[in-house]
Amino acid sequence: MEETTAFHEAGHAFVAIMVGARVVSITIDPDNNDLPDRYGDTQIAWDRSQFSDREFAEKFALVSLAGPVAEMILTGDAWHPALLPEWSGDWQQAMQSARGLCKSKRECVALLERMAIESHQVLSRDDVWPFIGAIVDELVAHETLEGEQVHEIV
Repeated sequence: MEETTAFHEAGHAFVAIMVGARVVSITIDPDNNDLPDRYGDTQIAWDRSQFSDREFAEKFALVSLAGPVAEMILTGDAWHPALLPEWSGDWQQAMQSARGLCKSKRECVALLERMAIESHQVLSRDDVWPFIGAIVDELVAHETLEGEQVHEIV
């Protein structure tokens, strides 16, 4: 479970960096005091002045979907991100972000499904997956990484 969580969080972190956000921290030992129980957490900072509202919505949705996508690549399972309870928070964040990009819920679901497929194609590339693995190795070894450490890896 720890390694799967590490891949999930590494997916969020890697894509965040790739779309121009800054990773603040990443952990597989989250403090659940004020939040619902979860296995990992990735804190991301956005400089909203760099993006139009549409660009931000797209990038935020991509980052939200990246954790489930990384898990799918790891396990080889092609689950729909909306169907697994442990991914519901990620799906809800992606859906909330996509609402400004779509005219209907159905259109948003189709958009997010396309984004997940495209993310799967990118993250599973031979020149990308080793970066996810490197983040995972450090995360499993230390449980928490500061953003600078993640940025150095990538």
